Amino acid sequence: MLLTFATGFGLGGGLIIAIGAQNAFVLGQGLRRNHPMMVALVCALCDAILIAAGVAGLGTLIAAYPLLTKIAAWGGGAFLIWYGFGALKRLFATETLSEEVISKTGRKAVLGATLAVTLLNPHVYLDTVVMLGGIGGQYPADARLSFAVGAMTASFVWFFAIALGAAWLAPYVARPITWKIVDAVTCCVMWLVAYSLLAPEIRLLLSAG
Repeated sequence: MLLTFATGFGLGGGLIIAIGAQNAFVLGQGLRRNHPMMVALVCALCDAILIAAGVAGLGTLIAAYPLLTKIAAWGGGAFLIWYGFGALKRLFATETLSEEVISKTGRKAVLGATLAVTLLNPHVYLDTVVMLGGIGGQYPADARLSFAVGAMTASFVWFFAIALGAAWLAPYVARPITWKIVDAVTCCVMWLVAYSLLAPEIRLLLSAG
């Protein structure tokens, strides 16, 4: 069981650590000290639920209904474009690590944005439900739990590590140029992920027309 746990941890960590919209969001909130622990907890819990659902067989169901992935692609792409514009707007504003800036985003707003950047991103479902769920589902029934717990543990470790690390670094990078770099990277990541989601769908529409 320990080997199965380690396999789940390794595979889960490998998929989660890849640069993406979710990681860029968590890093940005951590640097701004915008409820970083809540953000990390929500991301990790969402991953845990999706991994459990995938190992239980939800990945097979999603694969059987391509319309679900299309809806997720358009919705997720639209949200990421919108969020990228927000980062671009901040890029041209003066931003420092003052208490006023830190506290200007409320808990509910951050929670909503965290859920959106997590649940509206089809890549999250592909990584957790389809890929990890598909691999975990191949194990015998008594080993699936160990695999799933290993993958979930990797998610919790990673998100809390980058949230805590970013929050710890915040006082040392409290310069306007730092936030311009963070916002520029966030904007680019969000738009690149949106492009990866929408480009195939647009090509399909054009070819059908």
